[in-house]
Amino acid sequence: MLYHLAHWLDSMGVPGMGLFGYLSFRAMLAAVISMLIAFIAGKKIIRMLQRHQIGEEIRDLGLEGQMQKKGTPTMGGIIILLSLVVTALLVCRLDSIYTILLIITALWCGGIGFADDYIKVYKHNKDGMSAKGKLILQFTLALLIAVVMCFTPEIWNGMPKRLVTTIPFVKAHEFDYSWLSPFKGQLGMYWTWGVYIVMIIIVILACSNGANLTDGLDGLSTGTSAIVGVTLGVMAWLGGDAQNSQYLNIMHLTGSGEVAIFMAAFVGALIGFLWYNTFPAQVFMGDTGSLMIGGVIGVTAVLLRKELLLPILCGIFLMESLSVLIQRYWFKYTKHKYGEGRRVFLMAPLHHHYQKKGMPEPRIVSHFWIIGIILAVSTLALFKIR
Repeated sequence: MLYHLAHWLDSMGVPGMGLFGYLSFRAMLAAVISMLIAFIAGKKIIRMLQRHQIGEEIRDLGLEGQMQKKGTPTMGGIIILLSLVVTALLVCRLDSIYTILLIITALWCGGIGFADDYIKVYKHNKDGMSAKGKLILQFTLALLIAVVMCFTPEIWNGMPKRLVTTIPFVKAHEFDYSWLSPFKGQLGMYWTWGVYIVMIIIVILACSNGANLTDGLDGLSTGTSAIVGVTLGVMAWLGGDAQNSQYLNIMHLTGSGEVAIFMAAFVGALIGFLWYNTFPAQVFMGDTGSLMIGGVIGVTAVLLRKELLLPILCGIFLMESLSVLIQRYWFKYTKHKYGEGRRVFLMAPLHHHYQKKGMPEPRIVSHFWIIGIILAVSTLALFKIR
């Protein structure tokens, strides 16, 4: 809204309004506004959650300090969602398809998480929304994003209409999905679109649920996601600028600079929330926050054609998800084969394994943050490896 207002005032000759035409100014403004909203609104929302006795139900898993968290307000993801969406509406261009898709993603995934948290807290159902129900809703969003990516002219403005993405270790840093098609002509095009749509769905579902699994220690998912958000914001900034993308020889996406603005608001909201979420946490984000965070990260990577870099950039999410899958299927396999289930980890997800080994919670979180920074720097370094 502010951008469009400033653009109108600038056309009327009001001095200073041209600042809103600069991505750097709007990115910094978005980060500051979202942080301030999270700081100010966060305290009030936490008090409201406490008044309504919206506390976390803790299952005793034998983890050190676990039961001390009982009653800590949950559903704090409302703070992140409010800060992010309000800031995006204020600072981002509302006529950009990138902004529209990211706001829809935040509200959609946040709504799924809110419904899940509501069932857990108010219906006293520890399982929350059924896994099938959540998966169907996430799949619907992912399919919507995939269809828009394939058939919206604005997405292809300024580049050939090819289903290409970024991949490291090759000369042009580009991978064309049509290379996977065994067919030519019209049939080959349909095959390529099908493969691309499936890839987008997998990426969005994996990111959303990966962030959810990572949300198990104070500040873990918040800090890790902020690191990923900064990296994606830098990628959006570089790819949206014609000179920078040409100099670095990376894919140029016209209009994707708006993603950088949104990610600045995203990181600001996370940092503001982290003020209340660091150990010992005053509030938990719940599924309202974790599903929304993962969804936004997944959709952002897809919009920037960086989905194949996510296994490196989101390595923490990947490790957490793999630890759960490995633990579950190895337990089932050994139980079927030996009559007794065996475990690879002391407990899954992975952060609980280290808790079981006696490592203090703040140390686990800080170590995961450091790993996240290393992965983020490595991902950016891949732009120079070809």
